[in-house]
Amino acid sequence: MVETYYAGCYWLVRPEPVEACARRLESFLAKMGPLEPTWNRWHQSAATFEKARKRQVQPDAATLAKLLGQKSNRIGDSFRFWLWAGETPDETSGINGRCGGSSMHLSSTCILHSLGQSEVAKRVVTAPVMTGVVRAMALAWQPEFALAASDQHRELVAVPMIENYIGWVTYLADFRGPVPPLPSSVQVEHVPDRGTLITLTQEKFSVSNPAHVALAADVQARLQAAGLLTPLRPWGT
Repeated sequence: MVETYYAGCYWLVRPEPVEACARRLESFLAKMGPLEPTWNRWHQSAATFEKARKRQVQPDAATLAKLLGQKSNRIGDSFRFWLWAGETPDETSGINGRCGGSSMHLSSTCILHSLGQSEVAKRVVTAPVMTGVVRAMALAWQPEFALAASDQHRELVAVPMIENYIGWVTYLADFRGPVPPLPSSVQVEHVPDRGTLITLTQEKFSVSNPAHVALAADVQARLQAAGLLTPLRPWGT
């Protein structure tokens, strides 16, 4: 079985102007760069790979504000983006998201697309890098909930809402409440003025490993009992 991985962060009802969203995106891209060499150059999409290679985006707030503010990137009062990085068509990574919205029904997000079996994926699908990605999301986007996870594991447990699910790495904002004691093998890190990062295993998490699946279920049950795995709510409430 080919297992794929992704990371994402989520929050609800935090209206922000395009300039604030651009500063958050600038911060996120800057924090991603040290984690993987190809994540230092981001591009817009185009009809072909060669055309897209010519659409490199300068990762400064002023440039990103112009990109986010384009009419095609507006959804109500929120702003969306889609960027990719990589040197060849088979070695790309992508991020997309939306931010700044006030809707109770459409959450703000930033997603690192599924990572499969490419050389880039082999480098980044590790506990240190995936934890680094989620930490970057926590610091830059200040979400309520974030995670890095196996697509196949989420399908296995069939949790209806993403914020009820525990990934390989999970982040919970402080206002959700204190994290209860967890198994000693689980790495717990507090991100100052943000929340808590929980990394289940320093091994590559896999749905084919019964011990990993059991550990995820144990941690999920503990967090659920503590009232931490609840639907998203308006930011900070």
